[in-house]
Amino acid sequence: MPLDPQVRMLLDQVAAMGGPPMPTMSPEQARAGYRMLMSMAVGPAEAPVPTEDRTVPGPAGEIPVRVYRLPSDRPLPVVVYFHGGGFVIGDLETHDTMCQRLAAGVPAVVVSVDYRRAPEHRFPAAVDDCEAAAAWVSAHAADLGGDPARLAVAGDSCGGTFAAAVARRARDKGGPPIVFQLLIYPSTDATGSSLVMEYTSGYMLDLDTLTWFGASYFSDPDQARLPDASPLVADYLTGLPPALVLTAECDPLRDEGEAYARRLREAGVAVTTSRYAGMIHGFYGFDRIFDASKRATAETVSALRDALGSESEPKPPGGAA
Repeated sequence: MPLDPQVRMLLDQVAAMGGPPMPTMSPEQARAGYRMLMSMAVGPAEAPVPTEDRTVPGPAGEIPVRVYRLPSDRPLPVVVYFHGGGFVIGDLETHDTMCQRLAAGVPAVVVSVDYRRAPEHRFPAAVDDCEAAAAWVSAHAADLGGDPARLAVAGDSCGGTFAAAVARRARDKGGPPIVFQLLIYPSTDATGSSLVMEYTSGYMLDLDTLTWFGASYFSDPDQARLPDASPLVADYLTGLPPALVLTAECDPLRDEGEAYARRLREAGVAVTTSRYAGMIHGFYGFDRIFDASKRATAETVSALRDALGSESEPKPPGGAA
């Protein structure tokens, strides 16, 4: 299928702006540019969810998190969310609306994790932070108004990598008890051997940027061959929680995400794979631009609701229906 016309319009606009390539920027400049893109592409939450910014203990100090929860007189399921951004960019603000939509739509307590980023903190700092945050949330779910027996991990792009790694670590260590993983166009092969080369130039996420991300994150190229960096190479995937793996057709990471879903299925894990035709990496949440983004949000909300056994929704702030 050809590139979606809405995607073509965005790519043409970005090209016309003529900004410098991300690999030529400093991390601070790249993060600022990403925040600007997200502010333009992601619309406001339909009904803002109350939030609390706090910290949780991590392996190298306190980890900032943002907790989203609608008022409810009953425990809600819990989703620990790891934002995307190539290990370098992205933060609590860039993914705030996406987390609000999950918190309101499921409904669930959503905890967004501001893990340590590269190049200031290299592999496996981010994975370690995500694991520590998920363990803390599981242990303190009741204090957050959540049900520890209904815990999911979720993430987009490298956040999907972290979610997969955390789920596998939890299996190997006997907890926390994760019952579902939502993997949105995850990177599952950091070696680059699974890239869809047809889409590595001119489709937003290009090969140079992927190379820059990897060089920023890994202090040794051999680290890319470890399961915490490349979930696809894990020896076995049996015993992992059910998953939804969402991919985009025109994404260089498409095939590795779908290959990971196949390996999960072959290992006896219940998996749904959903490919969005004509879409590019990063489209999730871009509802100001892409109609497909709205459909993807609805699909992820529905999948989490079904997996976590969510009941009728509590009323949003202000008592709106």
